[in-house]
Amino acid sequence: MLILKNARNVSGEKIDVLIDKGIIQDIRLSGGCKAGGVPSVFKTEGKAIGGTSGFAAGREIDLEGKILMPGIIDLHTHMRDPGLTHKEDFYTGSRACAKGGISFFFDMPNTVPPTVSEAALSEKIQRARKSSIVHCGFHFGASNEDNVEEIEKVIKSGAAVSTKVFLNESTGLMLIRDSELLKRVFKAGGLIFVHSENEMIDTAVELNARYGRGLYICHISSRREMEAVIKAKQNPELNNKDHPIYAEVTPHHLFLTESLRSESPRQDMLLRMKPELKTQSDADFLMQAIKDGFVDTIGTDHAPHTLEEKLSKLCFGIPGVETSLALMLTAAHQGLIDINTVQKLMCENPAAIMGLAKKGKLLAGFDADIIAVDPDKEWTLTACDIESKCKWSPYEGRRFTGKNIMTIVGGKIVYENGRFKIDGQDGTDYGNRF
Repeated sequence: MLILKNARNVSGEKIDVLIDKGIIQDIRLSGGCKAGGVPSVFKTEGKAIGGTSGFAAGREIDLEGKILMPGIIDLHTHMRDPGLTHKEDFYTGSRACAKGGISFFFDMPNTVPPTVSEAALSEKIQRARKSSIVHCGFHFGASNEDNVEEIEKVIKSGAAVSTKVFLNESTGLMLIRDSELLKRVFKAGGLIFVHSENEMIDTAVELNARYGRGLYICHISSRREMEAVIKAKQNPELNNKDHPIYAEVTPHHLFLTESLRSESPRQDMLLRMKPELKTQSDADFLMQAIKDGFVDTIGTDHAPHTLEEKLSKLCFGIPGVETSLALMLTAAHQGLIDINTVQKLMCENPAAIMGLAKKGKLLAGFDADIIAVDPDKEWTLTACDIESKCKWSPYEGRRFTGKNIMTIVGGKIVYENGRFKIDGQDGTDYGNRF
């Protein structure tokens, strides 16, 4: 049992939160009442706890006005496990997530081997459950060698609810050009997560409208792409309850630009990803699209490589799970976005999109996946701060305002004030039905 006292929610209300058996049991206004005038003293089994004599079986934490939010749900990560674990694995990646405030990540299928068979998905789930200290889910992968039968099996069983389709860039057998195969994949694949740049966005939208059951457009990077997505989202024939369209933007496409690559040969090697960075004008348009309500989620596209790899050869991808929330909190501090929108994009919407019925909101009866953030904490990221196995970040030296100080997963504190409370090897299973 755990009581979080003297906190605030994103609306500024002072709250106390009671957690027991992995569930948010109650939320009360601090020093006041909940609806109906009930005094703010928690009741459990007929005994008052908290605010009076405390309790023997749990812990009270005075958060001194820090903000409580639902744990961040990141729908777009590449944890490199299996096959590429010198870059990242489920243990190191999940620790990076916990430090950054992410309580649930979804992993993409382009690993080694790729997650394009029921057996490969099963193996990945088991690997993650042995070592991840946060919740994890998995996107299945569509293959150009036609694995539609495998897609149908995992979607029907509920082992996955989504399929990743690469229309532009990929490695190995995951780039699909065959139009007939794409039709079958969109019919079978549940919610389709798509890598589609420029004109391929129109192709993905049309396939979804004709054959799909939902389209999630990953890492929109430019004004041109966002304008195409906005146009589609505003067309009820293309975007409706049977064929919804969701738009994702990454922090690096909001807060980094292509001009940074020209600062040095080192920067030019480090700041490469797919889609590539764009101009400040593009970044500004993406932020405006957030304000206008056209963006549904912030996904990190966490795709680490070792520093040696990045500096020795062209490698696309950067780490991002440790800094995504801090970047958005800093933007909120600067008045670029409000913190309610941050919670909507990073918690509420991802949960709703993936059908996570008891996650993504700070409400009684919901799962106790909670973070505490200090919105006024000023800090600078250094290499020694980095938890990811890759041990570097494109944001090293950047000044932030706002920091995660505690991550609670399933009612258990896994990270608090710079220290991890669960090591990933204690038998705790944070896996879920995906």
